[in-house]
Amino acid sequence: MSPVPENRAADAGARPLRVAFFSDAFAERNGTGAYYHDLLPQLVPGLADLAMFQPSDQPPRPLLSIAMPGDPNQRLEGPPLRRIGTRMGELQPEVVVVVTPGLYGLLGAWYARRRGLPLVAAFHTDFERLARLYWPPLARWLVNLVVGTANRLICRRASRVLINNAGLTDAVRAYGAASVQVVGTPLPRAFLERPRRAIPGRLTRVCFAGRLAPEKNVDLVIEAARQLPDVEFVIGGEGPLREALEAQAAGLANVRFTGWLDRSALIDLIDSSSLLLLPSRFETFGSIALEAMARGRPALVSTAAGIHDWPSLRPGLVPFSPGESLADCLQSLQAYGPGRWELLERRCRAAAAALNGATIAEWQALLAAVAGNERRESA
Repeated sequence: MSPVPENRAADAGARPLRVAFFSDAFAERNGTGAYYHDLLPQLVPGLADLAMFQPSDQPPRPLLSIAMPGDPNQRLEGPPLRRIGTRMGELQPEVVVVVTPGLYGLLGAWYARRRGLPLVAAFHTDFERLARLYWPPLARWLVNLVVGTANRLICRRASRVLINNAGLTDAVRAYGAASVQVVGTPLPRAFLERPRRAIPGRLTRVCFAGRLAPEKNVDLVIEAARQLPDVEFVIGGEGPLREALEAQAAGLANVRFTGWLDRSALIDLIDSSSLLLLPSRFETFGSIALEAMARGRPALVSTAAGIHDWPSLRPGLVPFSPGESLADCLQSLQAYGPGRWELLERRCRAAAAALNGATIAEWQALLAAVAGNERRESA
């Protein structure tokens, strides 16, 4: 459980809200965990109080903790019911937000129904698509049955279901969502506020940052490094494929693995590079590309990533289509001169900052609207 400090809104006439968030993702451990770690502090000034209930590495450890198949770094954990009940009693939320279909998410949905509170659901991960990469047919069927049932229960009960790219609309409609809204992705404040380093005038170093997992297509990064010995490739992150990828890169002097990076080290990695690589098989959004843009770095991103659905971000994105050669794409970028890199840097930062501001305003408005509807219906 990760509570956020209380902050009373200055405008008492606006009737600031109390909101409870439930997530099965560890803070900053994956894209979903990072999303709310970045969002909640920016919502605090406009709310009366809020709390995030999610797994934590802090003691005491939960009685139930199961490693996810295919990646022991991802875990399904049982929520501490007594502690959550105590904090919810203090919080007395007016809106409940559920962001995952696991045990924490189901607890949040149950609490909202029991108390008659409006429920907002967020759909960040297409688990059924991931299952096709990780599990054999029988295990895949079982995972899809369990996760699909949870998603249907949550989506059908939610006043509003949030997605971060329009391509997910059909999926959540199939789960029974009555009202669907596309929302943006926030940034950690450090990515916008920390003094920045000017972009290099030529492409000599590129980076990847994320989970070293099948859906990320990191093997394409290593193949490009093999073809471009004059470019340094830095790979940040942990995951089930790390050993296999290190073996694939053996003997390549221009490839370096950093392991897991905290946010400060991630900024250092991005700032020291000219370009971020994200050649994934699919991404519901691709938050790391937005973070790179906030640091003034363009991102070469697979066209399978949802971030391409945001026209305002296109000035900072270099599309990479399946079947293309990553090395060929990078060679074309090596022809850019210093002036073009500097123009990209300015455009990237402006687009990322604008989306962050719009995302915070959108979240504030939707929470107020959901709570306002509930008040009118109960009046």
